[in-house]
Amino acid sequence: MPEPSETIKASLPYGDHSTAFFTGEGWVEIGRSAGNHPITGKLLRAKEARHRALLIGGVHGNETEGVKFMEEFTREFVDGKSESPFGVDLYVIPVMNPDGFLSFQRGNANLVDLNRNMPTKDWSAEYTEQKYFPGSQATSEPETRMLIDVLEDFQPDYIISFHSWKPMVNINGPSKAFGEAIAQKLNMVVADDIGYPTPGSLGTYAGMERQIPTITLEFERGVDLDSIYPFAREGVVDSIHLLEQSS
Repeated sequence: MPEPSETIKASLPYGDHSTAFFTGEGWVEIGRSAGNHPITGKLLRAKEARHRALLIGGVHGNETEGVKFMEEFTREFVDGKSESPFGVDLYVIPVMNPDGFLSFQRGNANLVDLNRNMPTKDWSAEYTEQKYFPGSQATSEPETRMLIDVLEDFQPDYIISFHSWKPMVNINGPSKAFGEAIAQKLNMVVADDIGYPTPGSLGTYAGMERQIPTITLEFERGVDLDSIYPFAREGVVDSIHLLEQSS
């Protein structure tokens, strides 16, 4: 199946990168990027929580829409908080790829596409364009190894990774109900196939191979960044509430 053409608009540059990085109480350096930038995350526990949600932004550094959503979500629900505002444990990684985000490029400092570097059964060293470079081998990148450690330690029941391309809610694993909760509010299509091969992706690693409900939320690329959070907030929050209510 062919990969997408370059007719998709480019994302808009970030105004002030520093606003997307969080430090202080509860924030932990969970890894270092290939370019030696800190990657931070924060875990908020909920009383008597039965489930755990992981939210990730900035896997692709030039998809600023996803970072902007995570920045605003983190400001509202996570930063300065000591307890999860939901009935689930909540783990956030606002910027997984600081190298790419700071340089406005898709890959990390090694130009590796981090969403092709997970150790999936379909991982391949072959790639059709430089932007999809999967690395010399699966898990070659420190960001990938960091994410695997988080998955193993936190054991999420639900994952959302925020990207931008064509607007869609891409679902992997048993995530249809979560995807529909988001899509209903955002008026997006729900798809279990993004339309082109994605070997080494988080959706395959976590969703398909480990059966963790995994959403890749693709915002429309190139829109006003300030419009992203008001547009998507309710749908994402609804999906987290759905996790709260699940058995």
